[in-house]
Amino acid sequence: MHEMNFTYLWIILVPVVHICFVSGQIADMGIQMKALVLGAAMAAVACTTIIALILSLANHQTLDQSYSTKYGIVFDAGSTHTALFLYQWVGKKENNTGIVSQKQSCDVDGNGISSYVQNPLAAGESLKKCLDEAKAAIPEREWKTTPVYLGATAGMRLLSLQNQSLADSILEEVTKTIQSYPFDFRGARILSGMEEGAFGWITINYLMESFMKHSFEGHWIHPKAGKILGALDLGGSSTQISFTPKDPVKNPDSAFSIQLYGYKYKLYTHSYLCFGKDQALRKLQVYLHKTAGSSPVISHPCYHVGFDLNLTLNDLYNSPCVVKPNNFNSTATVQFSGTGNSSLCLSLMENIVNLTDCAFSPDCGFNGAYQPPVNGEFFAFSAYFYTFDFLGLVPKAPLTQVLSTIETHCNKNWTSLKAGNPNTTPKYLKDYCASAHYIMTILLKGYKFDNTWDQISFKKQVADTDVGWTLGYMLNLTNMIPSEWSRAVTGVPHSQWAAQIFFIVFALILILFIAILFVCDLSH
Repeated sequence: MHEMNFTYLWIILVPVVHICFVSGQIADMGIQMKALVLGAAMAAVACTTIIALILSLANHQTLDQSYSTKYGIVFDAGSTHTALFLYQWVGKKENNTGIVSQKQSCDVDGNGISSYVQNPLAAGESLKKCLDEAKAAIPEREWKTTPVYLGATAGMRLLSLQNQSLADSILEEVTKTIQSYPFDFRGARILSGMEEGAFGWITINYLMESFMKHSFEGHWIHPKAGKILGALDLGGSSTQISFTPKDPVKNPDSAFSIQLYGYKYKLYTHSYLCFGKDQALRKLQVYLHKTAGSSPVISHPCYHVGFDLNLTLNDLYNSPCVVKPNNFNSTATVQFSGTGNSSLCLSLMENIVNLTDCAFSPDCGFNGAYQPPVNGEFFAFSAYFYTFDFLGLVPKAPLTQVLSTIETHCNKNWTSLKAGNPNTTPKYLKDYCASAHYIMTILLKGYKFDNTWDQISFKKQVADTDVGWTLGYMLNLTNMIPSEWSRAVTGVPHSQWAAQIFFIVFALILILFIAILFVCDLSH
């Protein structure tokens, strides 16, 4: 160690002694020569300092470091089932809204949470499998910052009308379960029908790049001729229609305004509670029961020949969407027997869809609701898609083909229908005829697509992402989730940096030379 220190000291002292020796020679040369050498050295210092300064300021480049990936979870607690959707986006946002994509989805086992009226605790327990899957898919460092939302739709809206305390108990149990996970739980609540419709509209137009589009240069831009589509959603307990009309919405109860990616949108949206597929078919059963008199066997034209369904009156009338008859006997049973009469099935649908009473004529939908004329292209999803997909009518089919396909399907007997569809459970198979006729009734006579049928596409996914309200909900919520601070760094190319260091070191050496020169001069 001492030998090494001595070596370093020797390396430093030798140049100093040498410079002092040179300084002595310069001193012997006279004052004029010494001034010349010092002047040259000072000029060299000035030049190298200026060069180093220029190199440090010129040709600066900015590099955007990659933003971290953010995650968000939305539970769609529908009337018939619950699903978890996991979304992701980068920390940077475009005009205060995130660019969101679906990472994965998970179907919760069991029925919708509104079915757990006898055991609210089980509603929370049912979510754990999907929460575990989401937890495994998200990096641990992001768990605490991942927001989780649960939105309940028409099933819980109906339950809250029947029994508010039961609905609250179920929401309380799902809240406890989600809060037991290391996520940022933002709440479980019942969405309004208008919200459900509007968020579905946002999802479709986002996936179709109507709001933002990735340019050839790699930037997100607002398309100049963005085509805004309408949304048609058919759930189990409600159905929604949302679109941007040509003229301003006349009824403020159906107007919805939203801002996304720096642009404001005004749309018409309406939700028909009790007119979802399941509730509509229940209404038809109740209508048939009330008009059948005292007969214990009721003919059902929408059921296939050979199919029979037995129900207790308690099961038949267990919904706030139907009115119980006088002298109601909950334990009595009724049998529906299929007759496979397609044309009668279609005509009966008009008895459960009120097409006449409307104070806003001619701007009417059905059941007395205000609706401006439909405008533009539409995406139909949820039960619309599942019904037409079974019938082989997706994504589009001419109206004549649709009508003939439904007619052919409804006229099949139950035995041949089951044999031809062995992988479809009877629970769903029995209802496709009635569902198809109900869909055609509300689309053609309710929403009045009779002259614009070719404007409707029936789809489940766009760009590997499920079409529904949850993505639109997450997009809207990213307006309230802060984006990351800018992660840009500035600097110069490596070769320029090396040159800059060289001139700085060279200037320091010259300064050291001048200082030693003065010291040695004093010693003389």
